[in-house]
Amino acid sequence: MSLCLESGYTSLNKKNEELCGDRVESIVSGDYTTLVLADGLGSGVKANILSTLTSKILCTMVSNEIDIEECVETIIQSLPVCKVRGVAYSTFSVIHMDKEGKGYLFEFDNPQAILIRGGKCRDFDREEMNILGKSVYKTALSLTAGDIVVVMSDGVIHAGIGMTLNLGWQRPEVMEFLDNNVKPGMSARAVACLLAGVCNDLYLGSPGDDTTVAAVKVREELNVNLMIGPPVDKEKDDFYISRFLAGAGKKVVCGGTSSQIVARHLKTTVRASFDFPDKDVPPIGFIDGIDLTTEGVLTMRKLLELSEKYADVHDLTPKTFTKKDGASLLAQMLFEEATSVHFFVGQSINAAHTGLPIDITMKLKLVESLAANLKKMGKEVLIDYD
Repeated sequence: MSLCLESGYTSLNKKNEELCGDRVESIVSGDYTTLVLADGLGSGVKANILSTLTSKILCTMVSNEIDIEECVETIIQSLPVCKVRGVAYSTFSVIHMDKEGKGYLFEFDNPQAILIRGGKCRDFDREEMNILGKSVYKTALSLTAGDIVVVMSDGVIHAGIGMTLNLGWQRPEVMEFLDNNVKPGMSARAVACLLAGVCNDLYLGSPGDDTTVAAVKVREELNVNLMIGPPVDKEKDDFYISRFLAGAGKKVVCGGTSSQIVARHLKTTVRASFDFPDKDVPPIGFIDGIDLTTEGVLTMRKLLELSEKYADVHDLTPKTFTKKDGASLLAQMLFEEATSVHFFVGQSINAAHTGLPIDITMKLKLVESLAANLKKMGKEVLIDYD
């Protein structure tokens, strides 16, 4: 069983602010993922500059295996000092971990990180370090498949102060909410969005502070092979399909002609579904041995729309897809479940599209835009043109 790390975050800007005072930076280098969540003093431009400097410097240094004391000293010495308060201030949480879940967590003045294991929240054991007079907490990480580390800015535990709640949302309530609402199989991105969304509700839609939640999850790798469109050379149909079917993981076929070719190769037929869960998305089909069969261009268009929302760090739409139309089923598989996606793109001109405003370049553009959004989500993407 191969493990990998996935990470995701969601940020809410303080009301009336163009820029967010929190910043999340992450670098994947070899087996290691380094993620930094920094929260700059105050809000707006100044906070944005402080958190950007902090997250960039820390992420670069930590990912290069530089000693944490040196990293923190660099931050404390390099941030500009506030004239009024005499402090150069950006709080931070740093996660540095390999694919097997081994690594460490450092925290300075952000709310304490939460470990979700087996669907229940718990605290990390922390060791206090003194660096240039500042208390920085260190935790050695040893996680297993399914574990999620959640870090947050203080906008989370201040959510709703004086509005919906007198004292804001305290850490035990945050943990209780996560205990009751995190479902097995949810991605890191879905968990971060879930928590940020409820904070936004507590702020009644106008956050009193920048609010950011980031999560890193240890999970099993899952590859999805997706075939769209028939290959140019009909003589080589079997060759291309054998290659598509040989790949590890789940198999998806998009498009009517592609479905027919694959079904013929597998010596079976395509059975159509007559359910229309979404009137804008054509119904799915079924081929024995294939995990999902959908229509082509219209479904891909809808999928691209869903991917734009999913990849947007400020979008609060739930990240798990429960609808049963082709685009939603594909979104759940590619955005939430897959860790890598391999596209097999046939460039043959589709006779069924004669006279319609659908050409091959449009299909290729759809695939390329979708691939770009999948990369933004942290997926590995491979495209073969046939």
